[in-house]
Amino acid sequence: MNSNQDAVVPSLTTMTTINDIAADVAAEHPLVLPTVTESAPFPGRDPRLSNKDLDPLTHQRWGSYNIFAFWMSDVHSVGGYVTAGSLFALGLASWQVLVSLVVGILIVQFFCNLVAKPSQATGVPYPVINRSIFGVRGANIPAVIRGLIAIAWYGVQTYLASQSLVIVMLKFWPQLAPLAVNAHGFLGLSPLGYVAYAILWVAQGLVFWRGMEAIKRFVDWAGPAVYVVMILLAVYLVANAGWDHVSLNLSAGKPLDFGASVPVMLSAIALVVSYFSGPMLNFGDFSRYAKSFKSVKKGNMLGLPINFLFFSLLTVITASATVPVFGTLITDPIETVSRIDAPFATILGGLTFVIATVGINIVANFISPAFDFSHVNPQKISWRMGGMIAAVGSVVLTPWNWYSNATAIQYSLGILGALIGPLFGILIAGYFVVSRQRVWVEEMYTMSPKGRYWFVNGFNPNAVWATVAAGLPSIASVIIPTVIGQAQWISDYSWFIGCGIGFVAFAAFERVRPQIKADAQPERAAA
Repeated sequence: MNSNQDAVVPSLTTMTTINDIAADVAAEHPLVLPTVTESAPFPGRDPRLSNKDLDPLTHQRWGSYNIFAFWMSDVHSVGGYVTAGSLFALGLASWQVLVSLVVGILIVQFFCNLVAKPSQATGVPYPVINRSIFGVRGANIPAVIRGLIAIAWYGVQTYLASQSLVIVMLKFWPQLAPLAVNAHGFLGLSPLGYVAYAILWVAQGLVFWRGMEAIKRFVDWAGPAVYVVMILLAVYLVANAGWDHVSLNLSAGKPLDFGASVPVMLSAIALVVSYFSGPMLNFGDFSRYAKSFKSVKKGNMLGLPINFLFFSLLTVITASATVPVFGTLITDPIETVSRIDAPFATILGGLTFVIATVGINIVANFISPAFDFSHVNPQKISWRMGGMIAAVGSVVLTPWNWYSNATAIQYSLGILGALIGPLFGILIAGYFVVSRQRVWVEEMYTMSPKGRYWFVNGFNPNAVWATVAAGLPSIASVIIPTVIGQAQWISDYSWFIGCGIGFVAFAAFERVRPQIKADAQPERAAA
């Protein structure tokens, strides 16, 4: 599962001041290589709301490739491989799967462009831009919710990657097999499982600790590296199977007729959107570094529809070829490479996919809680400390235990994950409809009761009540079908239900009893 996942319950149940033209052109052609520059100190900012990680950037220098590489790291993982392959096994014809993928990923691209704009225009991360919607104190509500989801799925992704590493280790050292038995382990995990988990936990921590620039460099090459291995793997398997024996239809049974396929296609579209809903929500944490909104849109175009479709086609070709080559359908790339009778291919392919999963974990589940938890107490919790809180918390949850428990997932992550949609809808309504794309940046860093975003004791009651109004139906759409054992297809659309109600509710509340004032031109407007 991809966090992105932050993995979403639907994926579990079915398998988570416009800059002037001259400034924009200048930004598109910088004279220096892209680097991340920390914000300059601003003495007027309240220390309870400010630190060097949360303050607006003074230089935004990421280009389109950096955004493209972000999405490559987000897509190119074991979870992404399995999810893409699973869409071809729903009883749909190949063209129907292609349509579902295109529609789903175009919806993701559209929403990512929306959520990217406020953070790119202001240079602030996701939890800070929420201050203009929820209030300077109320912004901790979406921050904590997003952070808790990321903690849980950080542990899951690390565990899944560690299990892949175990497969590779046993391929070369079969004598370690007794150490891979859970009966010899502690708290539900085998000794070898702990070793593999610790290796990846430390590796991810080291990359993260070096900062955003190191993370950028990591994802810039991790995604392309997976493409190289995927193409080599596909060529190898197709060459051994023969192209005539490769089918793009992975369905085990007879394809559905058109009438029966429509609801399945809609569920597949919803699955794609839900799969990306986590990183989509806090995409502002990355778009803030982009040198222009044009760069973001171009990077999203390359990284989402183009990249996702190419990766999906590679996935289905590779998975299809496993049937004639190995005699059974294999949708796990680690297991696929482990069956190749060539040690070099196994270690190259296995470690590449493990590294790719590490990349997505850092991107989707490490950076988000780093900003979110730092936002709760900026002076005591730095960005790095926020990330390490998430890393430690992920171990305490022992993800290897509850991940295999469908009930635990439904009632824990099901509830939290269902709130992603409402938070997204409220942010989009607040920025584009209510605020009319105007943000007073420095007002987001003051605790003065006279501040524009103080609202009521630091909270915008309209945003809070909109969260409740949208969150309850969204949560119900996940929990109730599970309890009664009927209409479980409704949970596939929990993100859309929450997003739609959150958008409408917040816009309506602000119209009846307005809290946000967009009556003047701000000093650095995101318009």
